[in-house]
Amino acid sequence: MLQLHSLKLLSLSFLFSASFSIISVASAQAVIKIDGSSTVYPITKTVADKFQIAKKNAVSVTVNISGSGGGFKKFCRGEIDIVNASRPILKNEIKDCKNSRVQFIEIPVAFDALTVAVNPENSWSTTMTIAELKKIWEPAAQGKITKWNQINPAWPDESFKLYGADADSGTFDYFTEAIVGKIKSSRNDFTESEDDNVLVEGVASNKNGLGFFGFAYYIENQTKVTAVAINNGKGGILPSVETVENGSYQPLSRPIFIYVNAKATEKPEIKEFVEFYMKNAILLVKEAEFFPLPPRAYTTMMEHFNKKRVGTVFNGISAVGLTIDELIRREGRLEFEHY
Repeated sequence: MLQLHSLKLLSLSFLFSASFSIISVASAQAVIKIDGSSTVYPITKTVADKFQIAKKNAVSVTVNISGSGGGFKKFCRGEIDIVNASRPILKNEIKDCKNSRVQFIEIPVAFDALTVAVNPENSWSTTMTIAELKKIWEPAAQGKITKWNQINPAWPDESFKLYGADADSGTFDYFTEAIVGKIKSSRNDFTESEDDNVLVEGVASNKNGLGFFGFAYYIENQTKVTAVAINNGKGGILPSVETVENGSYQPLSRPIFIYVNAKATEKPEIKEFVEFYMKNAILLVKEAEFFPLPPRAYTTMMEHFNKKRVGTVFNGISAVGLTIDELIRREGRLEFEHY
């Protein structure tokens, strides 16, 4: 009996020891927390998945969506390591980070073509001017401009249905400034969502639907929605690799970013993740259906990251109308905004 009792104690001790080892291994797994833009999400999620495979799941990377604005709120409170942003950090966000003593490293990762889309049954507004889009989306249009023929007499006497990013979204910020002329200035009587897939489905399910979202969501749903050619005075220009690279798709071509908490880079997993991001960006940005920057840009970003160049080259102001070449020149200069 004594021998049996000893064996039971030995078994329990082994099980306890094994369980403790499992818990220790699980708790030792490094975690990288990322949140923010739904537009940048597909790129960072692709990078995160590849990174976790490369690290044999020794690092867990969580990538969530709360919009650029929502992401910056968490980032400036020190709740996350990296924020995805579809626009540069704004002055009020810089102030919030400063108040919380959160320094950041600004890293452009790609270009996006913010896409205006209509239902495939729409044969009339497949090309629109900035003035026409402004007439639809400006605050004064709310409750008054509701039909296509109010925008253009040749268009149908039918009510349109609008879909757009929510107010915490960097896409909303960029679109309103580029089209209406003032950030966050918009009518409010439209269906809003932080999930671009919801916006795509809204336009796809309504003959008179019109919405805006990131290019990647358009590419994934080309059978469901039709991209609108933007006439900025030079004829209708559709979003494409060529028109983004040559700077002709304006003003809806834009740089997109990640911002890294400078203190968090002291953790090996954060440093390795960002380095992995930059080294594989060209391939993975394309895989996520975005427009990569030239190789020299990622080399420059890696240098800035390794030197911990904190601050922003945008001084809290958005980048409407910026081309890839202009972005590279701006990032390459020595002067940038410290705080």
